[in-house]
Amino acid sequence: MKKEKADAVITAYLEKIYGFAVKKSFSLAEAEELASDIVEEVYTSLLRRDEIYNVEGYIWRISEHTWAKYVSQKKKRVGVSLDGIEIPYEEDFLPENADNELMNLRLAIAYLTENRRRAVYLFYYENRSVRDIARALAMPEGTVKWHLNKARKELKEAYQMERKIGKLGINPVKAISFGHNGDPGSNRGPEDYLGDRLDLNIVYSCYFTPRTVEEIADELGVTPAFLAERIAKLEGNGFLVREKGDRFTTYVRFSPLTCSVERIDKLREKQLEAAAVLADEYRPIVRDAVSGLGEVYLPTDNRELLERTVLLHKLTGTCIKGVERDLSRYRIKTTAGGDFIAYIDLESTRTDSDYDPKNPQKNYWCCGTMDRGSGKYPVSSWSHDTYYTTRAGTWENNLTSDYEALYEFLTDQLSDTPANAEKRKRLRDRGFVDDSGKVCVMVARNEVRDEIERIPSVSEDILRRFADAALEYAMTEARDYPPQMQDLIVCDNMYSFLGPTVALMTCDLLYERGVWKPLTGAEKVAVDLMVFSDTLPAKD
Repeated sequence: MKKEKADAVITAYLEKIYGFAVKKSFSLAEAEELASDIVEEVYTSLLRRDEIYNVEGYIWRISEHTWAKYVSQKKKRVGVSLDGIEIPYEEDFLPENADNELMNLRLAIAYLTENRRRAVYLFYYENRSVRDIARALAMPEGTVKWHLNKARKELKEAYQMERKIGKLGINPVKAISFGHNGDPGSNRGPEDYLGDRLDLNIVYSCYFTPRTVEEIADELGVTPAFLAERIAKLEGNGFLVREKGDRFTTYVRFSPLTCSVERIDKLREKQLEAAAVLADEYRPIVRDAVSGLGEVYLPTDNRELLERTVLLHKLTGTCIKGVERDLSRYRIKTTAGGDFIAYIDLESTRTDSDYDPKNPQKNYWCCGTMDRGSGKYPVSSWSHDTYYTTRAGTWENNLTSDYEALYEFLTDQLSDTPANAEKRKRLRDRGFVDDSGKVCVMVARNEVRDEIERIPSVSEDILRRFADAALEYAMTEARDYPPQMQDLIVCDNMYSFLGPTVALMTCDLLYERGVWKPLTGAEKVAVDLMVFSDTLPAKD
């Protein structure tokens, strides 16, 4: 390639190459060094080639190759053991020397393999024994010792890590699930903003301690320049909140990094007691009320389907009151129109591995209450997706358009034509209608919704019996969270002491006792979903 053309290519891609280098580096000085190496490699290669048809792909291949070579060269410079040495105090170093050594340590740890990096973190930061690390990483103790020995040879510093590097830079947190309470707007919810692991750790770095941009960068082991755009986006969407001194905090609820099975076991014991009381004392009230409901279409002859759905609906909204807090600061308002409280579950470590629980350690999962209402037709719904239901996709797949299509089907507006093929397929895929044209979900007259809401709630007498246990649990849980989260944690746990978990425990108990017959496959599509319409399906 002629020199003039090569010069033009380098000029066009110089900014992008520098951006690539910044993303791969831990300091601006390192980024400039790497960018210079890449430009030299690219320019030399361009001059040697006659023609390149995919210039961008060619440049990025060279960039990745140069980066790999750069890493390899850095790793070969020195290797210092962490053991058997006298650790000097920080003030014994000149600032510039300390900064240089800190950068080398960060680079060295970043270059370790994942298992080796996690072993170093657990051993040096958490002071865990080799046996505990072996259990946590699911590997033999001998393998853990081997990883630690190899890591010691590769690390480049001779002073303690915890005084010099942020923990998240070595051992970033990982989300195992995302949740929200409220309206996600045109996006899905917190997963659309914190699904990227770096963004997640940026927000988490401010969870317990408010931090400046520079302090966040130090905690994560990356450059402030690289984080600036991400932090601005997270702040603009409410996941970071700026405080005095340009420090950021967050009101996202992250689950603790440790868990006690004994604490959960004691909670389950009290919740199972509450479920037994509700099965004995509240279920008969719902059964009697359901027997007098207005017009309801049932896809099977099992009226327990209606009783079960109404009972779960009433119980998921049951909570013990007495702790009132203003939770408005926890509501995240995004540029996509979202207005919700965000919940992130993180990977956690059990602190009492020797404890043998006495009660079921079951995941009482429930997605709901999900309300849907059409502005086009007189049709609406509420539903809960649980481990009993076979409806796929939870709230993201629960579309208002599904119920509008069902209404068109009920009112003979959805004839079997190519124009309606997609809607009819969607109804079949969701299980709302089968291949023969039968409606497979419960449908009630619109006025029945008001009748259900008038069914008595759980009595104050029952709620008072468990109020002290609920408050004790809520206050105990709050101790694991930072100060700014206390109000939300107490209110959430007062609610969740009963709510969906105990609602599902009550259902489990009624099935175990034989009060209700087991659900059939067809009933698992219909259960815990109620459609309200001015038109009911035709009876067979």
